Amino acid sequence: MDATTNSEASATENSSSPTPVIKKIKIVISDLHLGKGRTVFGGGTNSLEEFYYSERLVEFFQYYSSGQFKDFEVELIINGDFFNFLQVDFRGHFLTVFTEGVCLEVMKSIVEGHRKVFEAMKTFAARPGCSITYIVGNHDMAMLWPACREYLNQTIDANIRFKNIVYFFDGVHIEHGHMHEAANRMDPRRFFLKKDLAEPILNLPFGSHFFVELVLKIKQKYPFVDKIRPFSRMVRWIFLNETAMAISGFFQLIKYFLKTTFLKDPRRQVSFKRLFQIIVESAIFPDLGESAHKILADERVNMVIFGHTHVYQYRQWGQEKEYFNTGTWTELTSLDIVSLGKITKLTYVLLEYPEKGGRPRGRLKEWRGFHRIEEDVAVS
Repeated sequence: MDATTNSEASATENSSSPTPVIKKIKIVISDLHLGKGRTVFGGGTNSLEEFYYSERLVEFFQYYSSGQFKDFEVELIINGDFFNFLQVDFRGHFLTVFTEGVCLEVMKSIVEGHRKVFEAMKTFAARPGCSITYIVGNHDMAMLWPACREYLNQTIDANIRFKNIVYFFDGVHIEHGHMHEAANRMDPRRFFLKKDLAEPILNLPFGSHFFVELVLKIKQKYPFVDKIRPFSRMVRWIFLNETAMAISGFFQLIKYFLKTTFLKDPRRQVSFKRLFQIIVESAIFPDLGESAHKILADERVNMVIFGHTHVYQYRQWGQEKEYFNTGTWTELTSLDIVSLGKITKLTYVLLEYPEKGGRPRGRLKEWRGFHRIEEDVAVS
């Protein structure tokens, strides 16, 4: 056989060889609530910081972009409330009026407080095959502003795919979950308020105003107040064990609702009908299972992933309909007898694609980080 024949045979053999299959996964996290960091200027402790696991998050990014995953196509999906804009002060004040400039300054302080996290995100995004998608939640509505999106892109030197409410692909429906309760539902037709204002501001839902103007003041004295589940049992516990606090809080609540009902302010737009709906629904920490079930009624949807409630969850309807809630990477205290006490589980959802094709399969997982001999105790 001459050289030409050998060359033709080699070309034929190469052309018939199968194309290597690129393995693909997606990882979904939510509700990390990054603030300005655990240490304030001067060395004190920031009692309003809720995210204590920067080192483990750095390891999380490293793990899914190296080792067995170094040749994988990996998509990190941040499903809302990655930043906690509502619990970070702007020059010493907590605001409900968020202009683009205010949000950008607050965001820079958060990035500075968690510098190692964003350096790790940058390293993750730089690896070929890795990408990031960001879905906006109710505590990080500021990520609707173009300046905040551009700053995050510059910080990690990547082009993040941003989704305002829903991210849908391959039969998987992902959204933060706040749109399924009256208190925190954004108006998708009007994310910004402009009328009678010097410059546009975020059209915050009622729940955001309520949190900053009432809950945050209570948190200054009782930091645990929004970290207990189920909420109804906490209310009963407070009435029995902290009666003075309960009575004071009740009258503050009545005063706040009356003020909201009769105060006309172009910086907030909450109709009486919406306020009544919020009170009736009492959707402070809802179970989003029923909302997921309704979405799964669509034949195109096989899986729903929410966050928002801070309670990790898995439910299945039939063989092909699944609901996951990614939980939170912040601390909670449970008053349920089956899980009484403090709970800290760094939970997330892993979506794996079969090598032979087909829709992804989901698994609810807990990140435990690399082995460590010691670490700081989280104190709030």
